[in-house]
Amino acid sequence: MHARWMDHRRIHSGRRLPVFNRQAPRWAHTLPSAIALMAPFDLLASLAMDIYLPVVPLMPNALGASPTLVQLTLSIYMLLLGIGQLLFGPLSDRIGRRPVLLLGALLFTVASFALALSSSGGAFLAWRTVQAVGASAALVATFATVRDVYADTAEGASLYGLFASMLAFVPALGPMLGALVATAAGWRVIFVLLGVLGAVAGLRAQRQWQESRPASGAEAGPALQRVLRSGAFWAYTLGFSAAMGTFFVFFSIAPRVLVERMQYSQITFSLAFATVALVMILTSRVAKRFIARWAVRGTFLRGLCVMMVGVLLMALAAVFPLSFASVVLPMWGIAVGLVMVVSVAAHGALRDFADASGTAVALYYAVQSVIVAGFGTLATVLLPGDTVWPLVAYGLLLPLASLIAVAALRCHIALGSE
Repeated sequence: MHARWMDHRRIHSGRRLPVFNRQAPRWAHTLPSAIALMAPFDLLASLAMDIYLPVVPLMPNALGASPTLVQLTLSIYMLLLGIGQLLFGPLSDRIGRRPVLLLGALLFTVASFALALSSSGGAFLAWRTVQAVGASAALVATFATVRDVYADTAEGASLYGLFASMLAFVPALGPMLGALVATAAGWRVIFVLLGVLGAVAGLRAQRQWQESRPASGAEAGPALQRVLRSGAFWAYTLGFSAAMGTFFVFFSIAPRVLVERMQYSQITFSLAFATVALVMILTSRVAKRFIARWAVRGTFLRGLCVMMVGVLLMALAAVFPLSFASVVLPMWGIAVGLVMVVSVAAHGALRDFADASGTAVALYYAVQSVIVAGFGTLATVLLPGDTVWPLVAYGLLLPLASLIAVAALRCHIALGSE
């Protein structure tokens, strides 16, 4: 029997997990071994975004570039991290996860070292683009392997939970690490560090990463059409975009709000930023309880609502002078909802595409990156970037759109069952 779902009905209602008959090759690694092999690629893709935030205000002078170009290095990374997967997802379905992962690791490593040597804004932006392409290849191959090997298993839930925890862990330590490295040795060493870590992860993968692509994957064209026609894919991906985009807007405005306007030092900024990430870490540790109690859809919807409440509190506090209480504390509430959404969004969006997981994962991240980079950058450009209003606008509109999409999907399912 070809790999397919034996029961399609479960995720939205919270009933039993479907049984999936996979034809993926045997994955010989134990779960701890798989984590040690996979986690560095998810870690590095996130770390490359966050680690140089404390030195962003210094970058225009260092590179002879405008603040807008430096902001673009953040946006282009986020955009290409997902867009690049439109190439690498179907490619991994065709030629395998392993070669795509190794190519991504190589591109990421070379670009990181080149960024350390860049002397102009144009060169920095170009190599930042290559770094993002490499990260996107490694990320899609990693998640496609998880989907191949651990589809709807306890181990798969653990890995998704781990990656959600890392989403919180990296912002906690990334900016702080970047500030310490920049203070001790200069900002260029930040990118040398990324290059070294990328090389180590790539060499380990070259020796140990096993191919997991199913023997009978779906054709790229039909798979793309099937994913794009899925209402569940769009509803949950929109929610993932709402969560990731809200955080993207936060770290885009945070240097200007906390460093420029509130006069935080690099270390103080990193510590304040880390408190938000700490809340995310603590929330991720109890996310399984939320899922056990409310199932995927219930956790997803409640997470969106918690995010919107936090954003409304930030908007109310914006009438007072900028302070830790008016900027960072409301972000704690947003962070709780964000983790709830991210912990289940992949399950909801990718549930029907195990036979074309590379393509589905690619579209998942590509759509998210376009929404986040497009609407997130638009919010920071059209609204004052040294205020909280870009975050308020994005953090209300996108979660609301996702809630509407889930309601429409539920109505469609109800009408179809009549």
